[in-house]
Amino acid sequence: MKRRGIKVAVAGKGGVGKTTIAGTLARLFARDGHGVIAVDADPAMNLKFALGIEKNPPPISELKDLIFERTGTYTGTGIYKLNPKVDDIITRYGATGPDGVTLLVMGTIEQGGTGCTCPENAFLRSLLRHVLFEEHTVILDMEAGIEHLGRGTARGVDIMLTVVEPGMRSVETVGRIKKLGEDIGIKNIVAVINKVTDFEVVKRIESKLEEMSIPLLELIPYEQALIKADMESKAPLDIGGEVVEHITGIKEKILAYS
Repeated sequence: MKRRGIKVAVAGKGGVGKTTIAGTLARLFARDGHGVIAVDADPAMNLKFALGIEKNPPPISELKDLIFERTGTYTGTGIYKLNPKVDDIITRYGATGPDGVTLLVMGTIEQGGTGCTCPENAFLRSLLRHVLFEEHTVILDMEAGIEHLGRGTARGVDIMLTVVEPGMRSVETVGRIKKLGEDIGIKNIVAVINKVTDFEVVKRIESKLEEMSIPLLELIPYEQALIKADMESKAPLDIGGEVVEHITGIKEKILAYS
């Protein structure tokens, strides 16, 4: 039975484990009967590994001819459509993986140099807005700057899940993410602390999160099973372990926000 879709954006400093959490959440929701679209909006484009998909589908930002055609850039007037047709993109360029999760890879946009990047931005934002207002559950693996989100798309996000690791740089990044999220209208911003080994350090991070009014959903321990999963090119969910149990707990807490 299909259930009401919930939209989750997962963000954090590089290397904190947000992609592992995003991919595992996507498959756990799918196993619960949700139709799930997992959106890789991080320039590293590594969400496929956490989902158990061998090869990425074409990154949308690299479909230059399609983007220019749909935005009307080929007219040569310098004017382009801000709301191009995107309703067929998931079907045409998504990849279906384990548990029926559909992976969509946004790709990167080169900054600077020659040529205008505005049509690409317009296309990606239109696509993301369309995805977020679909009936599916959507899990977004974001970069720390939540670059693809804007005021128009943020209205579709139910919860911003920030991932913190023991270390103040990670906490500072979450503080910036919270400000960016609030600036564009995301109301529910929460955190999980990943790779926990020292609970004294965790207490200090919890205190900082409390100062920033960011609710803490879960503590996830450091686990060797994730290294094993990476070495064997397997999704964490296919290896199992304590981390997966904790991410299952996160999923249940996220549902309370829907």
